[in-house]
Amino acid sequence: MVERGAGPRAVVEPLAAGMTRRWELGAVHHAARTRYQRVLIADTAHGVTLFCDDERQSSEATQLVYHEALFVPAAALAARLDRVLVIGSSEGVVSQLAVDAGATLVDHVDIDADCVRVCAAHLPYGYTPAELVAAERHHGPVRVHYADGAEFVERCDQRYDVVVVDLPDERPTEPDAQLNRLYTAPFLQRCAALLTDGGVVVSQAGSPAMWRDDSLRAAWRRFHEVFAQVVPYTSDEHEWAFLIGRSTAGPDPVGEMLTRLPRLAIHPTSIDADSLRSRAVPSFRLRNHAPVDHDEAASAQSYPADVC
Repeated sequence: MVERGAGPRAVVEPLAAGMTRRWELGAVHHAARTRYQRVLIADTAHGVTLFCDDERQSSEATQLVYHEALFVPAAALAARLDRVLVIGSSEGVVSQLAVDAGATLVDHVDIDADCVRVCAAHLPYGYTPAELVAAERHHGPVRVHYADGAEFVERCDQRYDVVVVDLPDERPTEPDAQLNRLYTAPFLQRCAALLTDGGVVVSQAGSPAMWRDDSLRAAWRRFHEVFAQVVPYTSDEHEWAFLIGRSTAGPDPVGEMLTRLPRLAIHPTSIDADSLRSRAVPSFRLRNHAPVDHDEAASAQSYPADVC
């Protein structure tokens, strides 16, 4: 919900049952409804910030910490890093990280062309307008595809070393929300089928905070249904957790990540060997297989969304 009236406007972001976060807005750079969502880009205390359907997606101050936590551990676990598939991640930062890390081909799939283009036009990170035009024309290592992610992987006949799924949290109270299909076990199975030997799938998986970890626990269960080995990574400087799955289990996945990290062509600003050792540990509730309370999950997602 975007507050209006006297004083600064604000976005009230739902977090969990009975909890919201209020973002005071400065200059508004873009506010419109696309075919799929409401997109708002505005100045906040975190710099230029992207909101979709009232949820903060990224901000100038913290986006690199988030995107490195999403991509770097998965890149370090993958046996190779030549071909990468990115689903979601409208800003384009993950595509850029993949190329900087050595990928020669990145297929970036996003259903919302308007959102991707607005991000390139207004965000001080991710694609520039010229870079996006080149990617839309498939000129260079990044190829942008405006398509439904579930349909893309269903018909895809390519193979990838890393598949990145970067979406907002699933919406259990909105069963028809198209992004929900990209959190299911069948979707993960199809992503796994696209992997090269030693390849990995990584997904944004929610928050580890016990008052809002229903998405993470659901994702933990699904990943274990699909993959022989699941490695979590929880950012120590952000609020999100990520799950990495691969079809073959190794005896020491963290050891593999530690070996490959210094060999990556990029030098992350927020992840080092100590980060990988300490943050690739499942939370207590995950280690003890805490079940997902679906009533709690529905309650946590039950906020109405007003038009920007």
